[in-house]
Amino acid sequence: MMTLAKGLTVMRAFSGERATMTLSETAAVADLTRATARRILRTLAALGYVAQDGRQFSLTPRVLELGFGYLSSQSWIDQALPLLKELSASVRESCSAAILQDTDIVYVARIPASRIMSAALTVGSRLPAFHTSLGRAQLGFVEDGALWQRIMSLRLEPYTTQTITEPRALFERIKADRAQGFSIVDEELERGLRSIAVPIVDRRGAAVAGLNLSTNSTRLTRNHMREQFLPRLRAASGEISSFIA
Repeated sequence: MMTLAKGLTVMRAFSGERATMTLSETAAVADLTRATARRILRTLAALGYVAQDGRQFSLTPRVLELGFGYLSSQSWIDQALPLLKELSASVRESCSAAILQDTDIVYVARIPASRIMSAALTVGSRLPAFHTSLGRAQLGFVEDGALWQRIMSLRLEPYTTQTITEPRALFERIKADRAQGFSIVDEELERGLRSIAVPIVDRRGAAVAGLNLSTNSTRLTRNHMREQFLPRLRAASGEISSFIA
């Protein structure tokens, strides 16, 4: 099991910023010895998940099988896509769905209307949950003690001057968002980015994912998003929830 865990750590070490790495770089990023990193890279190469070109290693398209295995098991995502497209077209803004994973969100569906972030977001992209509306809409369903533990496990650093970095204030904002049933995050993750999200729940009322609309802060006010976007988000979320067992 430890070997499996180390193998997954090596695979996660590769990213958009680190598409290729040497053995030494892989060991450093994964916090492994060179000998351990070498054994893992050789095994992953033999299995077809890693390719080697001289001293450089990189992931192969075969790793997509792991992610698509999850997506294919979540039938509600395919059923939700037409609703996301319709919602995005109706307001001419980007619409996304994401799941909560520890302290991150992972995008499982996205309909971009325009480029509003410096980084391109696609299915599989990760963002910090505590500073996104998609994350906060789901974090409110986490039990208080566990939520506080997640906050305290983070090093809260400002992405912008608007970022909430005080743990208690962040905790209270998440609880307030849960009480009102939606979350608005206004330029906390990136300047100019404003978004509103609602949870997608299963039949037991547990949060399965989040659904949001995002825009440039110069185009629409928070009030407009509450008045015009929120009812549409809630209607779409309710319909998506009916697809989930």
